[in-house]
Amino acid sequence: MVNKKPGSLLVIGMVICNLIASPLVAQQRDRFVFSQLRYKGGDWDPYPTAYKEILHYLTTTTSVKVQIAKRDLSLNDPELFFSPFLYLAGKEEFAPFTAQEIENLRRYLSCGGLLFIDDASEETNLGFNRAVHREMEKLFPDGKLKRIPPDHAVFRSFYLSPSVVGRRVGNPYLEGIDIDGQTVVIYSRNDLGGAWVRDRLGNWLYECVPGGELQRLEAIKLFLNIVIYSLTGTYKRDAIHQPYIQQKLKTRKTAP
Repeated sequence: MVNKKPGSLLVIGMVICNLIASPLVAQQRDRFVFSQLRYKGGDWDPYPTAYKEILHYLTTTTSVKVQIAKRDLSLNDPELFFSPFLYLAGKEEFAPFTAQEIENLRRYLSCGGLLFIDDASEETNLGFNRAVHREMEKLFPDGKLKRIPPDHAVFRSFYLSPSVVGRRVGNPYLEGIDIDGQTVVIYSRNDLGGAWVRDRLGNWLYECVPGGELQRLEAIKLFLNIVIYSLTGTYKRDAIHQPYIQQKLKTRKTAP
């Protein structure tokens, strides 16, 4: 019997797309694995342990089945097409993607994948942002990163209307690129990953400025919303789902 949860259907669709487009085949369990893009010429993994906290919160606050593991992928990796969520983070300018890598990423996004880009650099370092815009222009010559409106489904996918913040507040908005009405790229300039990092004693490693722990809470909510959006798409844009989400949040008093 096929599991008909939205995330499972998305993975199945991406698998079919990959089988049609390429002979490369990989295996995927029915669990969410945190997938991160490994690239050349920069620090592609600024927070190596953050994924553990993210997956822990997913497990304790949502019904998503999670495998506590991180999958580090290049754009030439066949397992790319079995990962509906792909995280791209960095603090500095990175090397340009090859023509084949751009084609693979374009096909991945067209098959239903979501690329979440997280700028972890300081505001004075514009190298990562410059590289992101360079690659997005190659990826979609006719489309540019645009502000995501506050009524977008990503702000309703689990938590209702979380603030657009991170470890810091660079831009008070998310940017994105759409394909056929579906947002396939989401870009944050606020270092969302940095809000998740703990030290060996379990204390938060980085202060969230300027809003402190309330800001961290909003950053956590927003990151989880982006993950859930990658699994569910736009269906929660419909107001019919809002009472269900509100009731679900009321029953999770200990959740962030």
